[in-house]
Amino acid sequence: MGLNFSLNVAETRVGTTALGPGARSVVWVQGCPFSCPGCMSPDWLPDTPARTAVPTELAAELLADPQIGGLTFSGGEPMQQAAGLAELARCARRIRDVDLICFTGYRLERLRARPPSPGTAELLAEVDVLVDGLYVAARDNGRGLRGSTNQRVHHLTERLSGCGYDFTGRHRTAEIVIDGPAALLIGVPPPVLLAVFDSAVDRTRQASHHHAAGGSS
Repeated sequence: MGLNFSLNVAETRVGTTALGPGARSVVWVQGCPFSCPGCMSPDWLPDTPARTAVPTELAAELLADPQIGGLTFSGGEPMQQAAGLAELARCARRIRDVDLICFTGYRLERLRARPPSPGTAELLAEVDVLVDGLYVAARDNGRGLRGSTNQRVHHLTERLSGCGYDFTGRHRTAEIVIDGPAALLIGVPPPVLLAVFDSAVDRTRQASHHHAAGGSS
């Protein structure tokens, strides 16, 4: 069944505590129709080919660590690939009974009234917590698992409503993963951290370029 779907994936991470309660795996999809000023993932906005992933295989990859108890979908814009992500959630839950958090720039009311892609209702049926709304930099208060205070946290099921995790008021945490010349910032970072991270990445790229140029001369 999963072979009928494919996902255009920007990045994945198996094992993080920065995007929801407990140990989680994260999928960031490629492509977003919004261009929010201050977006922390501008490279993932264009709807261009990235990694093609089949839900059955990706589910096994994300849950290879037995400690993983939840999934988080982000991007990019997950609702642009709703059918594939809904199938990914179903495949994952055939392996383990994980919870699911999903970020979206669309308002929940819009998703229900005018679904932006096939499978939107099916994905919403799998989601336990939906964080909705566009990122507004002027309303970023540096708190919670949301980028700005206009974004809302919807408990679509009761699964995580009593888990003790403060989705709107907690101190933010973030993780930085270095893989060779690439760096990945995981989480909803405080604004200052994002600026420092971007500056550090730029300096690293410049140093790598100078080193490569010097080594080849």
